[in-house]
Amino acid sequence: MDNLGNGKGLGKGGGRGRNKGGSFGTGGYCVCAKCGEKVPHQQGVKCTTLKCPVCGKTMIREELLNK
Repeated sequence: MDNLGNGKGLGKGGGRGRNKGGSFGTGGYCVCAKCGEKVPHQQGVKCTTLKCPVCGKTMIREELLNK
């Protein structure tokens, strides 16, 4: 007898990850959650890799801050 299921699971790696698999697009801003400084988002650069030019804290995507 084989151990096959009925196919209702997501399987290995079947989840959709952050933001339910979507993306925020090319526009928008990276924002400092501490002091509110905004810098334009650059395509291909994650906001969390940037440091705030004013206070030095990690930046986050504006859409995440507004949730």
